[in-house]
Amino acid sequence: MPDMTRESDQILSAAGKSLALQRDGGVHRRGSIGRGSAEIKRQHWKKKLGRILLAVGGIWVASSIVGIVIGGLGFTGLMLAALAGFLATGTLSRFPRMKVPTRADLNKGDARQMVGRTELWLEAQRPALPPPAVQVVDQLGVQLDALGLQLETIDASHPSVNEVRELVGEYIPETIENYRKIPAHLRSEQHAGKTPDEQLTESLTRISGEVDRVTRRLAEGALDDLAIKSRYLEYRYGGTEALEDQSR
Repeated sequence: MPDMTRESDQILSAAGKSLALQRDGGVHRRGSIGRGSAEIKRQHWKKKLGRILLAVGGIWVASSIVGIVIGGLGFTGLMLAALAGFLATGTLSRFPRMKVPTRADLNKGDARQMVGRTELWLEAQRPALPPPAVQVVDQLGVQLDALGLQLETIDASHPSVNEVRELVGEYIPETIENYRKIPAHLRSEQHAGKTPDEQLTESLTRISGEVDRVTRRLAEGALDDLAIKSRYLEYRYGGTEALEDQSR
């Protein structure tokens, strides 16, 4: 069965390349805006790769059994098995497609899930946004990662959690959805002194500033603890010069 093993290796190699290309978003798509959405994508591709391995393995085992029973598959049988493997790989690498979270899904789950879903949702909105707004969205991805880490260290009943859920799960999607309701040819026309493109960018910039403010506020406790510990160590062991003297 050396030929079958070689064909199977080629199929799995092609599957890996196909998944890597799709995972990276192809040639014309941009990458993830944050670690949360990137992790969701990784889990999605891992499941796909698992299905491909099962399918190709099943085809290889079935072909081997048939070959033993009939005394060899022959060239035609090997080609059919290889074709079945390539078809399974191609199909399973394309389907099922990753589902973009709906607005109603953004607030569900814990902090990590909320951040990941929101980042994934924001990525799906980027093609419809003006370039300045896309830059702010990319910045929001980094900020949401930091905010998610802060939320994981506090109790779910903390008042700030509700504020964050409102900010991330409501204000961000509502702002973008309101913009997308405006016909494309009107988005660059002035209304109330500014164009919708400018209003969207300014609104997202304000939200970005608010996300940063909440993250800093949530981090105040850890910053204070670190400052207290630093002062204690300085008092207990002296400053940098004292430490250098002790090391001599």
